[in-house]
Amino acid sequence: MKSRYLVSAAALAIAALPGIALAQDAPASPAPSPAAATSTTPLRSFTPDYFDRFAPRTALDMVRQIPGFSIAEGEDRRGLGQGGSNVLINGERFSGKSNDVVSELGRIGAGNVIRIELIDGATLNLPGLTGQVVNIVSKVDQLTGQFRWSPRVRFRRTDPQYLDGEVSISGKAGKIAYTLSLSNDSFRNGNAGTERVLDAAGNVTDRRYEELYVNGDQPRLAAGIKYTGDNGQIGNLNLSFERPWTRITEDSDGEVVRDRDYLETEKEYNYEIGGDYLFPLWGGNLKLIGLRRFEHSPFFTRIFLDFEDRRPREGNSLATVIDETETIARAEYGWKAGSADWQFSLEGAINKLDTTADLKLLDTTGQFVAVPLPGSDAVVEEKRAEIGLSYGRPLSSRLTLQTSLGAEYSQIMQSGAGGLTRSFIRPKGFVSLAWKPTKKLDLSLRVQRDVGQLNFFDFVASADLGAENQNSGNPELVPQQGWNIDFQATQNLGALGSVNAKAFVNFVEDIVDQVPIGATGEAPGNIDSATIWGFSIDSTFKMDVIGWTGVRFDIAYTYRKSSLPDPLTGIRRRISGDLIHEFSAELRYDIPGGDWAVGGNYFDFSQADEVRLSQLAEFPIEGGDLGFYVENKNVRGMTVRLGLSNIIGTNEAFRRTFYVARRNGPVAFVEDRTRFFGPVVSLDINGSF
Repeated sequence: MKSRYLVSAAALAIAALPGIALAQDAPASPAPSPAAATSTTPLRSFTPDYFDRFAPRTALDMVRQIPGFSIAEGEDRRGLGQGGSNVLINGERFSGKSNDVVSELGRIGAGNVIRIELIDGATLNLPGLTGQVVNIVSKVDQLTGQFRWSPRVRFRRTDPQYLDGEVSISGKAGKIAYTLSLSNDSFRNGNAGTERVLDAAGNVTDRRYEELYVNGDQPRLAAGIKYTGDNGQIGNLNLSFERPWTRITEDSDGEVVRDRDYLETEKEYNYEIGGDYLFPLWGGNLKLIGLRRFEHSPFFTRIFLDFEDRRPREGNSLATVIDETETIARAEYGWKAGSADWQFSLEGAINKLDTTADLKLLDTTGQFVAVPLPGSDAVVEEKRAEIGLSYGRPLSSRLTLQTSLGAEYSQIMQSGAGGLTRSFIRPKGFVSLAWKPTKKLDLSLRVQRDVGQLNFFDFVASADLGAENQNSGNPELVPQQGWNIDFQATQNLGALGSVNAKAFVNFVEDIVDQVPIGATGEAPGNIDSATIWGFSIDSTFKMDVIGWTGVRFDIAYTYRKSSLPDPLTGIRRRISGDLIHEFSAELRYDIPGGDWAVGGNYFDFSQADEVRLSQLAEFPIEGGDLGFYVENKNVRGMTVRLGLSNIIGTNEAFRRTFYVARRNGPVAFVEDRTRFFGPVVSLDINGSF
């Protein structure tokens, strides 16, 4: 349940993002490149004056205006190796995971940006990157600062969101550049509406009015330190500490269950230390990378049920404490041989999950009594080693090859009930081609053998009291792997804009989905195979060329289709909860000769049913999120935007079917609800000092 409400909040947030602007091609201004950077000629280069009409405050503001480009954050990637974000900073990958590159871009002042290069990833000497990649070439000469304040107010029921924002400073002392930031991602969400309960014949057996509140803050303190030596040495250290909390309450008043009081809380702390050091060695460059992450997460859930017929109160509670650690060490040695780039890499990692759970039921005397939840107290640990060799070179003036061959060894150990120790060796690698058939058309093709990231929570038994379901522990899980084929085409339309199109197909082995465990249990488990295919289009059109000066359209669309054999029925279906489509559009008008801009945006998405062995959850959301905004780019030197979103009243519909036993048998009852959360007023104030 929680994830659905956060998705709705994300939809509103996405709709409020500024659109992508068009900048014309221009000669790049000279700037020194670090040792890690490439001499590849960019597809396009954007200097700061091309973003002047948007009055950007940070490098993130500028990147979001690059035509036909969207940031890929590379979440949940396995280790620190190939792949990750499609954003480089001074030719380097960002050595962090939770302390992400998007946050880092928001701390680089626009005044510190020399230029932004748009590059085909396959032409870089950084293995794993493909398609469009941006490289932010920046400098820090003096102390500068950025700030953002983003309050939100919903018209219905929820508390105002006053505490969302960030302040950061950047400076330089000799060979050391540094950034310090204090930020908070805040949310005050919720909705309300009627839920009906129907029996197998469709008769209404209960009607409930429900109100939901989802509140939380994610305060974070972060620091970044960069050292640049005289002989090509480059060192980076990134630190972060976060203290997030979440509180979810739901009150339901019904005709049978008179009152359902639901409470869920989490009070977490986590830290991350990431760094790298690059230096010349034996005619090449050696880069040493390290990461340490820790997260302590205590969860508490409690439910009380009071009945109209005065039967005794029912209730349950679940207290879970989860500790997660990740430790990674990686070494990359790269060298040049003629026109070819080589890289040899080694990586070792230890990942660990330690979880305990305390489940209790309310007895007839009103006291909570502990009940067993077998398999919920466990330690899961993975030790992993990876080796790889990459090779890249231009095959002609218009065609570039990049390839990699490697393997990983993984040992997974689980303590507790049913614990096992297992080992795997998985091959991995890719071949990528970048072709430029014309001056304004760029094509890339990538074929990859990939190993997926395991979710250690799937190994242990768990209960979700709010969703009224339970997972058995499954120590037999193995990482999914598969063949991924990706094709990307970018058409530069010159003064009119840009269109970037992608198509992909993935043939997945051992994909993780819900499977039967024993006669009545279920848990995430491996299914032999699945196929995923789809496409996306990201486009920008600037209307100045037809006389609509200052008008720009941004349109993005993604479609995914997945297919796997249902482990219960054998009938092929989509992956549980998989994205089906996502669409966003923005029309922006920067009024010529002034500091004002107005715009409108629209966002919607759909997802596949969430499938369990005894339940089926559907999300028939009707209508998307339509919003409008007005912006002034110089209010005492600040950019101020006032927005109104969810104008057409997007609702959150949810229909869940419960079965007597398994999903291929008779229906027990159905919950059917529609909830509304009303329009949202947003204010964004961005400035520099």
